[in-house]
Amino acid sequence: MSNHRYILVSLMKILIVIILLFLLFIAGTMIGYGIIGGGNPFRVFQLDLWLHIRDFFN
Repeated sequence: MSNHRYILVSLMKILIVIILLFLLFIAGTMIGYGIIGGGNPFRVFQLDLWLHIRDFFN
């Protein structure tokens, strides 16, 4: 296996992990807010919800 191919395969694995983490984060927030919190699970895609969450940390 050449060095270029090894680097490409490694970068693809890292990219797949990042994409999976993002998808799991979205699924987790939808489950947490929608099912456990009793709200609309699709509200996690609205900016005002994230601004409200940010206000708790400021």
